[in-house]
Amino acid sequence: MSSGTGAASAPAPDPHDTASAPDTTAPKNSMFSSLRIRNYRLFFLGQVVSNTGTWMQRIAQDWLVLSLTGSSAAVGITTALQFLPMLLFGLYGGVLVDRLRKRPTLLVTQTAMALTAIALAALTLTGHVQVWHVYLAAFAVGLATVVDNPARQSFVSELVGPGQLQNAVSLNSANFQSARLVGPAVAGVLITGVGTGWAFLLNGLSFIAPLTGLMLMRGRELHAVERAPRGKGQLREGLRYVAGRPELIWPIVLVGFIGTFAFNFPVYLSAFADDVFDGGAGAYSLFNTLAAVGSVSGALLAARRGTARLRLLILGALAFGVVEIVAAVSPALWMFALLMIPLGLFAMTVNVTTNTSLQMATDPAVRGRVMALYMMVFLGGSPVGAPIVGWITDTYGARVGLAAGGAIAALAAAVIGLILARVGGLRLSVGWHGGHPRVRFVPRERQEALVPVA
Repeated sequence: MSSGTGAASAPAPDPHDTASAPDTTAPKNSMFSSLRIRNYRLFFLGQVVSNTGTWMQRIAQDWLVLSLTGSSAAVGITTALQFLPMLLFGLYGGVLVDRLRKRPTLLVTQTAMALTAIALAALTLTGHVQVWHVYLAAFAVGLATVVDNPARQSFVSELVGPGQLQNAVSLNSANFQSARLVGPAVAGVLITGVGTGWAFLLNGLSFIAPLTGLMLMRGRELHAVERAPRGKGQLREGLRYVAGRPELIWPIVLVGFIGTFAFNFPVYLSAFADDVFDGGAGAYSLFNTLAAVGSVSGALLAARRGTARLRLLILGALAFGVVEIVAAVSPALWMFALLMIPLGLFAMTVNVTTNTSLQMATDPAVRGRVMALYMMVFLGGSPVGAPIVGWITDTYGARVGLAAGGAIAALAAAVIGLILARVGGLRLSVGWHGGHPRVRFVPRERQEALVPVA
């Protein structure tokens, strides 16, 4: 355990291999090994319920705004208000998380989001709701997320320790993506059957599960980390910490490019559903469902791996960009739809590998700030890039828009991969093995100095 912030004393990990020592409490290659840990099991089960409620509220919230205003722009404003606090205050949230104990912090943030959902439910069920109420609720949830998101991300390592971190992060992603399949379907039934207010109410009540799980955890079984003391310049210190470590800054830069230009699925998929294949809402729903199936598969495959290697991140990002380009030129709807599965799989590989490698390479005392920066770039990239990719799609067509996003992702992966290889003292090797071409990175050969013989 380090003293102070620990920023200056953190060991320099291998930029290409952030594998940690295996946890002896569970087999490394077990897909659900981290669920053997009681505290994480309570956390995971609580998130199963809460994530489903969150996806229900997202759908109900957009539908309510549309029904109140009849304006798609108003729906966009609601989404922007929910993301705005993370863009404005995300880094400050990370500073707070590094100072505070994670479990009490999560009890406060989860309670705040529950009360916001219940208040919106009460306004909707009594018929008094107005669009500004929804705007305010979205902004309030965004404010809570500023602290809740980095706290939840960094709390996972306290629950399971370094040996099970990748498995736990991967299962969290599978959890969230599974809820993405279930939540909207439940919301659709509630909206058509009894109204949007009940979806808000059930989301508010769903927070009982994670709150109960947090209170039932055994504090003595947590992998405690030393908190950063209150002091000046901690935000700048966190930024300097990231900037001085290529194994941190370059994955965040890569996710920034991909999140801004290639992860804007609502823009791309809606354009393909309506303009390219004339499939309407049914095709759009199919594309999203298959992408979610691929995401769940990618998360479960990541859970089975015992390490988080940056070379896997680069390969996953490169494959993601290539699949987007192939999808952009797909001539038939069925082919495009099937490509959503590998697209979701590689997208989740990028997400999980980045998350895990950052946590493994970061000193615990600054982990909140590092994860806050990562989440700010990852979550903030899509709304920032949406108008850009939307303009490209409207001006040049959906196929050009998607191909451009894929090309940017692939190019960013290739360039950053070469940068990390150079930092790690590797070089690209191209040759033949067993009659097949082999392309890989190998250590640079040391050049022996030529010493003249007298």
